[in-house]
Amino acid sequence: MNLFLYFLTVVIWGTTWIAIKLQLGVVAIPVSIFYRFALAALVLFAGLLLTRKLQKLDRRGHALCVGQGLCLFCLNFLCFYTATQWIPSGLVSVVFSAATLWNALNARLWFGTRVAPRVMLAGAIGFSGLVLLFWPELASQQASHETLLGLGFALLGTFCFSTGNMLSSLQQRAGVRPLTGNAYSMFYGATILLAGCLVAGVPFQFDTSSEYVGALLYLAIPGSVIGFTAYLTLVGRMGPARAAYCTVLFPVVALGVSTVAEGYQWTPPALVGLVLVMAGNLLVFTKWSPFMRRVAG
Repeated sequence: MNLFLYFLTVVIWGTTWIAIKLQLGVVAIPVSIFYRFALAALVLFAGLLLTRKLQKLDRRGHALCVGQGLCLFCLNFLCFYTATQWIPSGLVSVVFSAATLWNALNARLWFGTRVAPRVMLAGAIGFSGLVLLFWPELASQQASHETLLGLGFALLGTFCFSTGNMLSSLQQRAGVRPLTGNAYSMFYGATILLAGCLVAGVPFQFDTSSEYVGALLYLAIPGSVIGFTAYLTLVGRMGPARAAYCTVLFPVVALGVSTVAEGYQWTPPALVGLVLVMAGNLLVFTKWSPFMRRVAG
């Protein structure tokens, strides 16, 4: 079951970049993010109410959902969208892949969870692979004030993502299932985005083109309702560090789609990078560890 949820998350999140790209243009970025999570929350609430599976939350449960909504469905997306204005998307993906290490460290700080050596090793191997995959973009990026801003926003977005993971872990430990937690968190995240847009005077436009509407539906339902539910279920079942390794793998899926849709050219360093990412992926799911000692029988 874990493998199914893992690869479902990777496949969905590895293809959402196409939909995000189709949304850029007419509608302001914060408004598009608001549309996405408002629609996702509506779908989740409707489904849970129809199936009578919506849980009642106490004051602490709502507070956790507000925090998760702020971190996972608001701030991190604003940070990543802003970062791509100054640095290449490949570099943003490399920074985001550090979520595995962030989650391992935060799990240690929040819950006292021991950081498994093989997870840290897998994260380092996967990170190295992503550097090779996106080396042309990284090598062409010149150091500047804008570059530092972009890196700063990407790091902040990754930290917000990791913090949202910790809040989801707290929810699940308190008995709040991911579907209910996501429904409320997406609602609160969308509400915060709406309030921010109104205060900042961001115009609420809507693009009625089939590309924009199709992208919105894909991002809201597969990308948010299914993708985030699958991922946060993994956070509860596998732990934040192992679940977050999919953030290393989904850029590889994105490059695979780009090969077909945009003619991405694979280079020898990129192929070596792919091998490293896959090796790290296998290390996450295997019980073998170079740090384990054999016990003589």
